[in-house]
Amino acid sequence: MEKRPVDVVVISDVHLGTYGCRARELVAYLKSIAPNILILNGDIIDGWQFSKRYFPSTHMAVIKEILNLMTKGTRVFYITGNHDELLRKYADFQLSNFTLTDKLVLEIDNKMTWIFHGDVFDNTTHGAAKFIAKLGSNGYGMLILFNRFVNFILKSLGREKLSISKKVMAEVNKMAKIDNFEMIAAELAIEKKYDYVICGHIHQPQKRIIENEQGKVTYLNSGDWVEHLTALEYSHNEWKIFEYDEKDFQHVPATDMSRKVNVVTDEISFYINSLAI
Repeated sequence: MEKRPVDVVVISDVHLGTYGCRARELVAYLKSIAPNILILNGDIIDGWQFSKRYFPSTHMAVIKEILNLMTKGTRVFYITGNHDELLRKYADFQLSNFTLTDKLVLEIDNKMTWIFHGDVFDNTTHGAAKFIAKLGSNGYGMLILFNRFVNFILKSLGREKLSISKKVMAEVNKMAKIDNFEMIAAELAIEKKYDYVICGHIHQPQKRIIENEQGKVTYLNSGDWVEHLTALEYSHNEWKIFEYDEKDFQHVPATDMSRKVNVVTDEISFYINSLAI
């Protein structure tokens, strides 16, 4: 399969090491692209549910494919999220064209893009609420397994699949007030004079312009590789949401330290103003 050139790709919320991760589809997608920069915007490996008993070969294949891209010249930024928060103690680690960080500012085509995972705006990831959030995460994993069982039965009966887990996640996001999350990120980005702000965390792919009395910003969210199978791609001077469609990949062979995060400061961990390595 000929690889599709893309300037920048952002993926998030892959949750490697969980039953819900759609690793096979992600490997097919990664095999189809040749990005200059790949940004892994948090929750790539799920440290909350990680178990030595469950890390299938398809999940390892995701890591292998990212390494393949790196060896072919793709610059990779791994931005930490709440599910891979253990990596935050190593933030600012750099090796060749791989960088681990908590936040990133990208200047491209004279536009400034602020990128971070977004859990810093979610109160359920802090303090006592974090314990409940972890329980909820485990319950969500079990729901996905139940959903797959239901869909197996429906398929054998010739019925269309249902996405119970997606509906439940949508209700959770309503309770968590997604709009508030997006507005907080956007208002801070406007205040800091950024043109774009990119988050993950809430598993809700999005691209929309948000305005207030101080200005406007384009808010983007890369979605996830559990339910939506989406990524953000920058090419030809614009950001687009990529949505995985199995029909487009039929010909692709199947593949067998605690540190407080503060993205609100003016401090910039990494600042990129060129696509060149």
